[in-house]
Amino acid sequence: MSPIVGSPVARIDGRAKVTGAATYTADTQVSGALYGYLVLSTIANGRITGITTQDAERSPGVVGIFTHQNMPRLAVPTSQLAAYWKRVIPLQNADIHHSGQPVAYVVAQTLEQAQHAASLVNVTYDARTPQTSLSGAMDEAYVPDPGLEGPNEVTRGDTEAGLAQADVRIDVSYTTPMHHHNALEPSATTAVWDGDRLTVHETAQGINATRLSLSEALDVPLANIRVLSPFLGGGFGAKGPVWPHTMFTAALARHLRHPVKLVLSRAQAYTSNGHRPEAHQRFRLGAKRDGTLTAIDHITTSQVSRTEDLLFNTSEPTRMLYACPNVHVAQRAVKLHLPAPSNMRSPEVVAAHGLETALDELSYELDMDPIKLRLRNYTSVNPDNGAAFGSKHLQECYRRGADAFGWSKRDPRPRSMRDGDTLIGLGMASAAHTAGGRPGAGARVVISANGKAVVQVATHDIGTGTYTVMSQVAADSLGLDLDDVDFELGDTDYPFAFVSAASATAPGVSAAVNRACTTARRSVIDIAVADPRSPLHGIPADQITVEAGILYDTDRPKLRDTIRAVVTRHGEPVEATTNPVPIPPGYTTGAVFAEVRVDPRLGQVRVTRMHGIFDAGRVLNRRTLRSQAIGGAVWAVGFTLSEHTMVDHHLGRIVNPNLSGYLVPVNADIPEIHIGFVDKPDPANREAFGARGFGETPMTGMTAAIGNAVYHATGRRIRDLPITLDKIIGDGEAG
Repeated sequence: MSPIVGSPVARIDGRAKVTGAATYTADTQVSGALYGYLVLSTIANGRITGITTQDAERSPGVVGIFTHQNMPRLAVPTSQLAAYWKRVIPLQNADIHHSGQPVAYVVAQTLEQAQHAASLVNVTYDARTPQTSLSGAMDEAYVPDPGLEGPNEVTRGDTEAGLAQADVRIDVSYTTPMHHHNALEPSATTAVWDGDRLTVHETAQGINATRLSLSEALDVPLANIRVLSPFLGGGFGAKGPVWPHTMFTAALARHLRHPVKLVLSRAQAYTSNGHRPEAHQRFRLGAKRDGTLTAIDHITTSQVSRTEDLLFNTSEPTRMLYACPNVHVAQRAVKLHLPAPSNMRSPEVVAAHGLETALDELSYELDMDPIKLRLRNYTSVNPDNGAAFGSKHLQECYRRGADAFGWSKRDPRPRSMRDGDTLIGLGMASAAHTAGGRPGAGARVVISANGKAVVQVATHDIGTGTYTVMSQVAADSLGLDLDDVDFELGDTDYPFAFVSAASATAPGVSAAVNRACTTARRSVIDIAVADPRSPLHGIPADQITVEAGILYDTDRPKLRDTIRAVVTRHGEPVEATTNPVPIPPGYTTGAVFAEVRVDPRLGQVRVTRMHGIFDAGRVLNRRTLRSQAIGGAVWAVGFTLSEHTMVDHHLGRIVNPNLSGYLVPVNADIPEIHIGFVDKPDPANREAFGARGFGETPMTGMTAAIGNAVYHATGRRIRDLPITLDKIIGDGEAG
């Protein structure tokens, strides 16, 4: 077992971040930069009938006001890897599709001047009544054509026949509201032209996607565009797709022959960066008396925009997590006058929340322990295609998680556990997330005469610890000390990497780094054994071990050389570059548990314990992986108990685009979170040291575990999230 890979190494970039030395996109200073600011529509449906800009143009420092009448023309990027999921570009015509759509772009010499001028732009509209209510338009739902994740309707077996065979059936519906990403760092772009070459400083989870999208939108050769994003203050999916404001900024920098910088405000991000759409789910489950599932019918209906119909709340948990011969899933869309949705960590959480809540309801109907029900329907193969998973240790997760949490002490009767007047509830769920099946990454390594290595990949660190983990992988593969490796990312001049999304970075980039560094290490060995000046001259290359920068004969360890000496004698750096290889499909699972305490008089719910045991394959860094699990658990608290983007359906306008009205958890809301890992390598991911994608997994089960705990505490099944005070103390069954 490697002493480097798997070690809980502290973040290499941690000091730079906490001291302010890390330069984020909005911190980037470019000489002569002008500042942009967006004017957003105040209606949700209609057309612009007039824009008065004279007062704004006369305002101090203003360089230009750009509307649909004079904005440079842009082409809609169509390549899938460009990740521009919209099918229209604003500021190209007078049509308004949602409130908060850009209607003008103000450019001035300072940010304050641009903001002031934006307030002077007057826009008149031919406003029409918007439709923004999902429940009010359910009769307009349809199943879109196949999208990013394949077909939106899948049938296995005969669901109706399976329901007819069941001894027990449930038919339940769940709703989840619109959610927004709210990354700490706002989206920002700085575009700089040097002749016909463009450099863009961008808040991006996909710098290569940004580069390709700009190439198509601006009709500029890909080789003439460079995108930089060395640090990212969170993305959660919002910064994976490419959004119009990035294209506007690059186009205007070219038009004005000056660098232009744009930083979105928090409120602007609510209509410019996508969101998790509101969703309605109906589950029909059938089971034999012993708990064996006979049928699952799962229909999800969620909001899309008027101009796009891509769906992101995938139903893979329903199709893949449990053995069931008869399954039907359908993802339906309803076109509303709202912004386009996008990926949001974790896209599978909506389906997982519904499935794991429905199974909890089924367990009560069967009078069966929820873990026993899940074990009854356990599968070691993918039910969709019968293929074996690379590895799956979910059964061990159930056992270890139940033991650590004290599940056996739970009285299964609702409202049976108390501490004085406080109701106590325990809930559990399975966590599962598909990871893999995506384009991978390439990597480049250069070993210099000083014995140190620089490794480069055009990937990202979105807060997950990529700088640190990939330095560990590189050091291990090269046979160097960690301090002798410098890992560089966030630059499209480096070898290609896929978007940092879909839990693809760890398996994809670590495999690429391992390939490149292994090749470079072998080159150093070959140089040493071929060099008459080396003590290792003539020894078979496969007999040489490399550790801590030292090469030695495995059979005669005293015969040794150093990487530094070998490269110095060689007279030039040793380099290796590898091309992208697709990431093998993977499935990461776990068992999660939550305890809540409920004040039945006030309806107040507090999460007091959270446990998770996960099978993520090989753990590359226990500290950073645990951090990801904690983040997922924290977000699950917000998803289940507080987060809710609210829309005024009369105006079609988001009314809480800020962190004072959109309630995310704070430290006082979160108990100690206990995390454990099975830590067994996945043989399907050997090049990635047996690691699988993990980051989005923990949230997928924890939301249901919290909701199930609330039911156990109160006897009230809250099927409409978030679980707020009024739903706890209200009359009758919630749902």
